[in-house]
Amino acid sequence: MNIRPLSGPDYLLRGFKIIRQPGIRLFVAIPLLINIVIFGAFTTLTLDAMSGWINQVIAWLPSWLDFLRWILWPLAVILVLAIVMYIFSTVANIIAAPFNGLLAEKVEEMLTGQEVSGRETIAMAIASFPKSIGRECQKLLYYLGFAILTLIASFVISPLAPLLWFALNSWMMAVEYCDYPMDNHKLSFKDARKRIASQRGTSASFGALVMLGTMVPILNLFIMPAAVCGGTLMWVERLKDKA
Repeated sequence: MNIRPLSGPDYLLRGFKIIRQPGIRLFVAIPLLINIVIFGAFTTLTLDAMSGWINQVIAWLPSWLDFLRWILWPLAVILVLAIVMYIFSTVANIIAAPFNGLLAEKVEEMLTGQEVSGRETIAMAIASFPKSIGRECQKLLYYLGFAILTLIASFVISPLAPLLWFALNSWMMAVEYCDYPMDNHKLSFKDARKRIASQRGTSASFGALVMLGTMVPILNLFIMPAAVCGGTLMWVERLKDKA
């Protein structure tokens, strides 16, 4: 196999091709529907709240500053996008975790022709929800530890803060989406992290492109299932045989 250290973006692009496969579409539909519902709810609630906040601010201002309404609204939309994208990704991953595991299972079976012992039906995926939540909480705690360190470093080297946060979030995207097939094979989260780190260049570049995709409206609705497929591809081709 031709191994390229920075071929991570290829896995995401191939993931987008896989989600269009006839045998995979059903298992893509559920995470996609969850994404649409959560994104719509968060956007609606946040815009409503922001509208009330802007109106309160305008009410406090003299009437001759009413023109600021047209400045605050574009700024509010940008802020809403930033907040919603972050919360949306976190919440969607937690709720969709068992279905992402099922999607990873079906993709691996399609790629290898071998049955994966795990979630075989949608009902079983729903039944595995408590276990999936536990795994997602492990990821969240792992992220929070590095987030605290990144926050401290941001005060020390503030000009590099955006790059530090982007690097951390990119790495977490790789951990998030490469973990699903490994969880299906009963690997511990610690072992999963070691395997992902063994392909650091590929994992980081994969996560970086996923991170960029979550920041693009509409595309971010499809990025989750495509990233699950891409992470499963990486597992089959690079991580499965790593000790």
